[in-house]
Amino acid sequence: MRITKRTNIAIRVLMYCAAHQDRLVTKAEIAEVCKASENHLAQVINQLGQMGVIHTQRGRNGGLELARSTKEIEIGPIFREMESPVPLAECFADADSSCPLVSACRLRLALQDAAEAFYDRLDGVTLDGLVCNNTALLSILAPEPCHS
Repeated sequence: MRITKRTNIAIRVLMYCAAHQDRLVTKAEIAEVCKASENHLAQVINQLGQMGVIHTQRGRNGGLELARSTKEIEIGPIFREMESPVPLAECFADADSSCPLVSACRLRLALQDAAEAFYDRLDGVTLDGLVCNNTALLSILAPEPCHS
């Protein structure tokens, strides 16, 4: 299974926020450290805000921060939400598929079951588990220690 760029950026945003829980972080600094375009970041940040995972503050001293504790943020629901508009196979994208097998294809169900198993596995993974005490990651994202 391959995740979209959008989901990848979402997890980077959350990791960066988790590494800097003592302050608001900016889109520009995330873009620089995580090698992501500010355009993509803006869209992802908006979606994460709508999901209630991050809190954004506008204005001169604005930025973003986690809306909940790192221990309360599970990765599975984030993946589900970010990946939900993307079909697992092109032929499942719409009802007007050119594939003559779509109406009888059992692969769709098998792939949906496999994707759900993938997401179920991620349900037990928290942002805290990904970031805190991960010295290699924190040395990239922030020189100071992680505060849960």
